Amino acid sequence: MDLVPALQEPLKKVLGPATAKVMAEHLGLHTVGDLLHHYPRRYEERGQLTHLADLPMDEHVTVVAQVADARLHTFASSKAPRGKGQRLEVTITDGSGRIQLVFFGNGVHKPHKELLPGTRAMFAGKVSVFNRRLQLAHPAYELLHGDTDDGDEPVESWAGALIPLYPATAKLESWKIGKAVQTVLPSAQEAVDPLPDSLREGRGLIPLPEALLKIHRPHTKADIEDARARLKWDEAFVLQVALARRRHAETQLPAVPRRPSPDGLLTAFDDRLPFTLTDGQRKVSREIFDDLATDHPMHRLLQGEVGSGKTLVALRAMLAVVDSGGQAVLLAPTEVLAQQHHRSVVEMMGELAEGGMLGGAEHATKVVLLTGSMGAAARRHALLDLATGEAGIVIGTHALIEDKVQFHDLGLVVVDEQHRFGVEQRDALRGKGKQPPHLLVMTATPIPRTVAMTVFGDLETSVLDQLPAGRSPIASHVVPAADKPHFLARAWERVREEVSNGHQAYVVCPRIGDEDEDPKKKGRPPADDAEKRPPLAVLDVAEQLAKGPLQGLGVEVLHGRMHPDDKDAVMRRFAAGETDVLVATTVIEVGVNVPNATAMVIMDADRFGVSQLHQLRGRVGRGSAPGLCLLVTEMPEASAARQRLNAVAGTLDGFELSRIDLEQRREGDVLGQAQSGARTSLRVLAVIEDEEIIAEAREEAAAVVAADPGLTSLPGLRTALDALLDEEREQYLEKG
Repeated sequence: MDLVPALQEPLKKVLGPATAKVMAEHLGLHTVGDLLHHYPRRYEERGQLTHLADLPMDEHVTVVAQVADARLHTFASSKAPRGKGQRLEVTITDGSGRIQLVFFGNGVHKPHKELLPGTRAMFAGKVSVFNRRLQLAHPAYELLHGDTDDGDEPVESWAGALIPLYPATAKLESWKIGKAVQTVLPSAQEAVDPLPDSLREGRGLIPLPEALLKIHRPHTKADIEDARARLKWDEAFVLQVALARRRHAETQLPAVPRRPSPDGLLTAFDDRLPFTLTDGQRKVSREIFDDLATDHPMHRLLQGEVGSGKTLVALRAMLAVVDSGGQAVLLAPTEVLAQQHHRSVVEMMGELAEGGMLGGAEHATKVVLLTGSMGAAARRHALLDLATGEAGIVIGTHALIEDKVQFHDLGLVVVDEQHRFGVEQRDALRGKGKQPPHLLVMTATPIPRTVAMTVFGDLETSVLDQLPAGRSPIASHVVPAADKPHFLARAWERVREEVSNGHQAYVVCPRIGDEDEDPKKKGRPPADDAEKRPPLAVLDVAEQLAKGPLQGLGVEVLHGRMHPDDKDAVMRRFAAGETDVLVATTVIEVGVNVPNATAMVIMDADRFGVSQLHQLRGRVGRGSAPGLCLLVTEMPEASAARQRLNAVAGTLDGFELSRIDLEQRREGDVLGQAQSGARTSLRVLAVIEDEEIIAEAREEAAAVVAADPGLTSLPGLRTALDALLDEEREQYLEKG
């Protein structure tokens, strides 16, 4: 009899429709199996208390703490009966820190009776700041002694010595999730083991049913360790098998080998380069050329530091393909970037980009730009050049993927900034070749090795980690605008100094500023925190600077909602040195190359991620003059956001920063599950800490797939793969 269906049982049959609905909508849990794999985030011991000092802002948390103080305040209120409103303020402590709980109105009576000084309880709510103090407004709570009012069993009876705290939501507290898990836990016995017996026994891992039991109801800390060690292997191994199967499938596809001709376009291009390639560029080029020469599609990730010369390496690969009679496509995420790439490729190639034109060199080809906003005539012309093969190199945006676009002989697809392209787009482009084209993915956000193995595991990886000669160092400093306003004034003086020395500057803001406000929200602050102001906006900041500290300088704006022609015109004026200061959103994040721009001021820098800041900073110091990057923030000294900014200011090593980024953000954000909405995200595997497990799982997976590509002898593993690779998950693996 097949026992799997016990885990596929819908939660609404087991838990009742109301709870099941919340679990489905807010936690993405639909079946008994989903709930069994919703592991506790951490555990509380009854004798120990949480660290309140480390609570993350704006997140839903569950803490175990003791009431230190409770005060009931009465205040005048037109909304309350008899004109008097009530507010209960309860201070709880864990010995390391304190946080205030606030209850209003009718919600005051029960906590006023129950939350007396000395009482211990679990509290759940969203952390916000009010009057510069941390608080939880209207938290749910569960007392940790004796019976609760509603006659439910006391927490101790179901929690044993260790209380599991689950990732929860405002609609469903951790302890309610714990009770639901208790209901379905007997089904854990029927979980089918995805690990081959030899692997599990060889590594001394406990069986899956035992691991599920121990992670949800541990008696000792050793139980938790055993369970986590086992479940980490599951996650790493199943994911690596999925990627190994994709790599295996790719090697079975046919592709046309593409080799440069000895005295062709590539040689002519190399001869006209005004500099020599770095050792790194040479090594990576060799790896790429070796792949291009094989008869199955290249699948390579090229990652490199900002400014390490990735575009040059990609261009040489494209020229090699054109030499062999094929066409190459460079796919960029935005029109600004596509235009920028087109300009720089044409500049680098000179007369070699003028194929079919008067004055074009002997080996020349045509370099064509194709974007969504082109005029009809220009577009028709471009499409014709693609179809006849006249255009050897095509640079464009998603517009390249449309049905109308036909290639003569597509040999290579280069994707810039992989994470912005979904699976459908990659596949649609690849479908335009007579045989699958070779694929080169470039990313400018350096990725630690393990993340690359986890996210881009179906791609071979090449790394460019040295900067070309002549690139200048960038000095970075944090500007604490709230604590030290005179630092901000000095920042604008520094911008003026750079301009007076003949240079230019960027000012980056998180928002455009012409957004239509939600009429419902107009005129009232966000409910959870009246003190929060919206992020600074390009249009407002540009106006203030032009009238204030940067008066007299040429200030222009650039953002994603401008008409493409206007964007291009602004970029051209800035590149030509006609504009002193460009106030922009992150549209300048990737690929914008203006060697004369030496300073960058990033407003509300705490609103950007670590790798995004590093990426932005790479836009300055691209010439011979040193670069300056100022990170402006109003966040207090002790905040996590400030520590993040200090880390960015403290190192120019993108790989180091991406590790810091990963340690500070949740795994899911980095791996893209957040975007793909896939519910089987990494739960216990931490890609930075578990480097060894991931590397070993990759080897084991490769061996298993090589021996049995269809996994016919491992039904448990096939089932686990099906669960992992539901449709969304397939896309996540592709998107990276």
